[in-house]
Amino acid sequence: MKIPCLRVVVALVSGLVTMSTLAEGPARLEVIVFAGGFNWPIWVAQEKGFFRENDIAVNVTPTPGSVYQLVNLIDGKFDIAMTAIDNLIAYREGQGEDPKVGPDLVAVMGADQGFLKLVAVPEITSIGELRGKTVSVDARTTGYAFVLFELLERGGLREPDYKVERAGGVLQRFQALMEKKHDGTLLLSPFEVQAEARGFHTLASASQVLGPYQGLVAGVRQSWATNHREALVGYIRAYVKGVEWLYDPANKTEAIALLRKNLPSMSAEGAETTYRLLLDPKTGFQRSGAINLEGVSQVLALRSKWSEQKKELGQPTKYYDSTYYDMAMRH
Repeated sequence: MKIPCLRVVVALVSGLVTMSTLAEGPARLEVIVFAGGFNWPIWVAQEKGFFRENDIAVNVTPTPGSVYQLVNLIDGKFDIAMTAIDNLIAYREGQGEDPKVGPDLVAVMGADQGFLKLVAVPEITSIGELRGKTVSVDARTTGYAFVLFELLERGGLREPDYKVERAGGVLQRFQALMEKKHDGTLLLSPFEVQAEARGFHTLASASQVLGPYQGLVAGVRQSWATNHREALVGYIRAYVKGVEWLYDPANKTEAIALLRKNLPSMSAEGAETTYRLLLDPKTGFQRSGAINLEGVSQVLALRSKWSEQKKELGQPTKYYDSTYYDMAMRH
């Protein structure tokens, strides 16, 4: 029997490797988000091919609320959650709305400082006028509920001065507020832009009242991250590239067109306002996806103050693993 020449063997092996690589394709990531314009960097990364450049394919699912998001992240249905870091802390520490615990939940990248605005129906023009009224939250024990309670207290109100109802994620709360099912709620930009266009009033901005506050982050299970390091690093790198692309003034026209493509009900004027808000150098998307540990400290302080399940919490670094972010930034 003749032994194939080395060149033929190499060619056959190379062909098999190539076919195997092609068959595998990009790593598929399941990402769960809250609906809203703050997903702009993800839309950019999809539209401009930044995810593809990093050999990943991202499937984005909007969540109806934080409970669904965190429970399914813990259960492994989703790989990455763009969520408030307070949600990760709550479910890691057993203080979530649902009893399920995610002991290895951790943030791996910053996204924004909350974009949080207290918005009320047209009939209400000050926090004091919410006395005897109903405000809505996603969940009482996680997310931005504690920010809402703090803003109301600084405005002179504390339960039972007002009634609290659960109404789901920011999109659901916005819709309920527009229908005047509740009198006030905490919205994330650019939802307040759409509300103000309909005569609703922004009563307070969390960033102005509270100072540094870490809002959305990329959250994962540490066990998953360890086994999917390259894909996670690729996601961070692509997301950050999307943020930096948005901050480039040369891309403004294309960026606004992409925003309105994903939010077709937004007016041209609303898109301009959104661009100004979300790309503000001081309070907009966090440059390079850098987390604000001082802002995490604020989150922990509010959780310690307002959570009914009292527990000694850790230092900010307990809830943030910089390993994957540092790897992404080295490239």
